[in-house]
Amino acid sequence: MGFRRGDQVEVASKEEGFLGSYYAATVIVEILKKEYIVQYKTLLKEDMSGPLREIVTAGEVRPCPPQIPATSFGLYDTVDAFDNDGWWVGKIAGKVGLEYLVYFETTGDQIAYPMSRLRVHQEWLNGKWISTNRRFCSSDGSTEDW
Repeated sequence: MGFRRGDQVEVASKEEGFLGSYYAATVIVEILKKEYIVQYKTLLKEDMSGPLREIVTAGEVRPCPPQIPATSFGLYDTVDAFDNDGWWVGKIAGKVGLEYLVYFETTGDQIAYPMSRLRVHQEWLNGKWISTNRRFCSSDGSTEDW
């Protein structure tokens, strides 16, 4: 899938310590169908003078996932948690009050988040969005609360 100037995308980080994270960006220009120059929405230049621009490979870029409404999550659901300016993939490990404990396999951390900082995790595979959480895939729209 090719992207054009102005497309809203997410960029997967390949840097050590940032694996499993995605950052919102806008495509500035396509370079030879293999790379893009993107401008991040939440990441700044080192001198903090403005949004970071970077050359990324086509394999690091995906469209922004559609929003899937969720009022709760279940144990072991895969989620994206918004932290450190990006979305990080993790699994629900528990619930304390109104916050969900999210375990991040890439770092071994477990952090509590309010519902407002979580979204249903989806994978971009063969040009389609796929949710690995069965309860968000049902045709009747039903979900199971804790």
